[in-house]
Amino acid sequence: MIALMIFGIALVVIYLYNTRTFNYWAKRGVKHDKPVIFFGNSAKNFLMKQSRSEAAEEMYYKYPNEKVVGFYRSSAPELILRDPDLVKQVLISDFVHFYARGFHPYPKNVEATINNLFITEGDLWKMLRQRMTPAFTSGKLKHMFPLIIERAEKLQVRTLNAAKKGVPIDARDLMARYTIDFIGCCGFGLDADTLNEEDSEFRKLAFDLFNFTLKDLIIFNLKEMFPALTQNLKFFGRVEERVFRIINQIIKDKGYKPSGRGDFVDLLLEYHQKGPIEVESLEKLLPDGTPEKVTMGLTNDLIVSQTFLFFGAGFETSSSTTSTTLHHLAFNPEIQKKVHKEIDEVLTRHNNKLSYDAIQEMTYLEWAFKEGLRVFPALGHLMRRCTRKYTFKDINLTIDPGVKIMVPVRALHNDPQYWDNPKEFRPERFHPDEFTSKQKAVYFPFGDGPRNCIGARLGLMQSLAGLAAVLSRFSVEPAPDSVRFPDADPLSDIVQSPKGGKLPLIFKERKSTVV
Repeated sequence: MIALMIFGIALVVIYLYNTRTFNYWAKRGVKHDKPVIFFGNSAKNFLMKQSRSEAAEEMYYKYPNEKVVGFYRSSAPELILRDPDLVKQVLISDFVHFYARGFHPYPKNVEATINNLFITEGDLWKMLRQRMTPAFTSGKLKHMFPLIIERAEKLQVRTLNAAKKGVPIDARDLMARYTIDFIGCCGFGLDADTLNEEDSEFRKLAFDLFNFTLKDLIIFNLKEMFPALTQNLKFFGRVEERVFRIINQIIKDKGYKPSGRGDFVDLLLEYHQKGPIEVESLEKLLPDGTPEKVTMGLTNDLIVSQTFLFFGAGFETSSSTTSTTLHHLAFNPEIQKKVHKEIDEVLTRHNNKLSYDAIQEMTYLEWAFKEGLRVFPALGHLMRRCTRKYTFKDINLTIDPGVKIMVPVRALHNDPQYWDNPKEFRPERFHPDEFTSKQKAVYFPFGDGPRNCIGARLGLMQSLAGLAAVLSRFSVEPAPDSVRFPDADPLSDIVQSPKGGKLPLIFKERKSTVV
């Protein structure tokens, strides 16, 4: 009897805990679906039937006349923004209220790998951003370009060898190998040769990083449902030891100081040598309301974490976006001909050699790449967490610290309200005469504001070089099992990937169109 009473009390406590916030949006007059215990409005996401980006997109279209839509991720209230002006407030103009992404809500962190620029928050984020920004200047990117070209030429050779077999090639795997090769070289100062080495340690690490096990998904869902009780569980525990071992060995081989090669690890070691820097605090204010000054510096663990980010973020986003572009070109042969024509004409002016200046002249290729990012953005949504009580004055809505804000990028990129016939793949959308302020206000392939992607220009440059290398030598066609509009993998979270993880295409060698 006593055991039954305890069990009953436990059920009541769990019920009250999980439903304690379920009147949050009703009290504020925000439209939302009715939440259910444990899941809130995220049942399909927790049950691995729908990605977060798809969930946000579903709510976006369900309430077409609202500027915001309420949502519950388990018991946590979130707010989906539908109005571009409100998005601008959150990402840019009122950034001090939304500087956190909200991936790690508790100050105690048991995973060293997530102390990186993308996930970390507050003053540590500000210090890292300030330290790392000089690594992505135009001069440094141009200096890297010969290394990119070397990898692009290897990409041509691998594609040729595969194309001669006359069988479909997985474009995602092909472009992932190119991207990992580039990251190994420009990031770590290594010749990983992932394009040719089937058992590359880097390739295995990348595969394990983005292929979640059932255990990973259970941990992730528990951390969402019971964050206070599960903060000691590690999500990246399966790769953390390998990441530290690989990167610490690289640092050791460099003698714990810059080697002069100019790769990403070199730059971090250089900043480490310069010592701590002073930044204006985002988290601490003086009595007069001005920010306190805080002094912070890079530690060895922070260097490893930033390198981990450079590897993980650069690999998945670039391989996804370049392969998606190839996929759409395969299904749009007339557009592909325009891309081929431009590449051939530009290369003719540059002695048939890929170079930094040649890539800068491939305007139509860049438009095609940006159109690929519009149709299927690598980042299907953006997340921010409110850090101070905030009022959206236009709609008279006040939210509390801790409430998360979701920007449904995928939905905004494909809304007919902003894009004419959005399902059509049309690079001309990005012609300066057509890409107006209306479209700019809803186009976020690399985020926006102070927390936009720090490596956006590097990613663009490396992606265009890879696409130019492939398309200068090959045409692409749909494979027998290619899907015209692949669904997003319901297991994908921050970075979208196609269901099944593959984009099979037929690659055929071609000749230049310039005589």
